[in-house]
Amino acid sequence: MTDAAAPLAPPRKKGIPPVILGLGLALALGGAGFYATFSGLVSTDSVMPASSATPGGTLPPGAFAYVPIDPITINLGLRGQSRHLRFSAQLETAPLEAAEVTRLMPRILDVLNIYLRALEVHELEEPAALIRLRAQMLRRIQIVTGPDRVNDLLITEFVFN
Repeated sequence: MTDAAAPLAPPRKKGIPPVILGLGLALALGGAGFYATFSGLVSTDSVMPASSATPGGTLPPGAFAYVPIDPITINLGLRGQSRHLRFSAQLETAPLEAAEVTRLMPRILDVLNIYLRALEVHELEEPAALIRLRAQMLRRIQIVTGPDRVNDLLITEFVFN
């Protein structure tokens, strides 16, 4: 037999496969970004909202005030079961917004009472319950107080027995 009867294989391309090239490029760009941030070439400071500006300039980046929320005790469960939730927290605000947030505290307490009373016992027993509840309560508080007034909800007591 001759070689003409054997099927011809296409010649193999030489070069770097696109997947390896893409991976190498991604690693190089990630390393360059890390270096630029770590060495200070790129600033990671966040911009403060306009509501925190003072007539003489702006507040330092770490300036904030805490507004305490009165402790709340809620009876959970059915009549035969005596289960209670004791909750207290503080709201992180800009110093200039603390007085306004304090003025709105009755509305904040109302929203928290309604939300916490609507919870079921099994919802509080889940491992990730506190993280989810904190996010839900913070969102409700931010709706009551208005945009950019409350930065965070810091839970200081969450006792469920």
